[in-house]
Amino acid sequence: MLDEDPRVAVVLADISAASLADAARRHPDRVINVGIREQALVGVAGGLALAGMRPVVHTFPSFLVERPYEQVKLDLAHQGAGAVLVSWGGSYDMPTAGRTHQSPGDVALIDTIPGWTVHVPGHPDEAVAVLRDALPGDDMVYLRLSGQSNAHPRPGPGMQVVREGTRGVVLAVGPMLDRVLAATDGLDVTVLYATTVRPFDGATLRSAVTGAADVVLVEPYLAGTSAHQVSEALSDVPHRLRALGVRRDVEVRRYGDVADHDLAHGLDEASIAAAVKAFLDRA
Repeated sequence: MLDEDPRVAVVLADISAASLADAARRHPDRVINVGIREQALVGVAGGLALAGMRPVVHTFPSFLVERPYEQVKLDLAHQGAGAVLVSWGGSYDMPTAGRTHQSPGDVALIDTIPGWTVHVPGHPDEAVAVLRDALPGDDMVYLRLSGQSNAHPRPGPGMQVVREGTRGVVLAVGPMLDRVLAATDGLDVTVLYATTVRPFDGATLRSAVTGAADVVLVEPYLAGTSAHQVSEALSDVPHRLRALGVRRDVEVRRYGDVADHDLAHGLDEASIAAAVKAFLDRA
């Protein structure tokens, strides 16, 4: 896209700079590496946007959203300056790097600032399509990438109905879909798949419930991040909600690997299956 669109610029803070070395040689004025200066990373992007460029800003989520949160709030949103923030690392894709490289609260933080579109693709092919669609605009977009992936892409906007049932609805976000499908195999539930979580497709969720609703929300970041969106979509429908995601009550301090963290947060297949069954049995 750097070759195709002269408005596109990429702003880096060392992360992935080697992967974009060829692009930087071709476009030295539009591939900008500010070094390990994450506040400047976002500030430079805001300046580029105000000058008419379309900046793509990239680093790990803890350095893209958490550390420069003030710049995201002021240099982008408050100024009306659009940018595409692209993170990689999910909530704990790099467990041996420690807490500095873990950011389960990134989407919740972005959600405190109005006007953002947030994509959480579950497959690399979905991510490519979302990024290409985002570049021609001038709005604020957060694209959250992860090393965890579903086996197959399911491109398309909004929520998708993957499986239909009558006992409840399980909403899987991004890379949670495959394990949710496995965990709910044999259960009479509707499974929805969301890759775009802001704006939230409340209409599809609403159409998936009949009468009183039991909803299980399975997110790859802080548990309950979209709980208020579910409640708003079902504000006049009696419903129960069980929110699964990265735990809020404890910080997992051991390194381990991604599977260990999934287990610790109840996001492995067996834990999801147990939580869904227990929730439905209490109805």
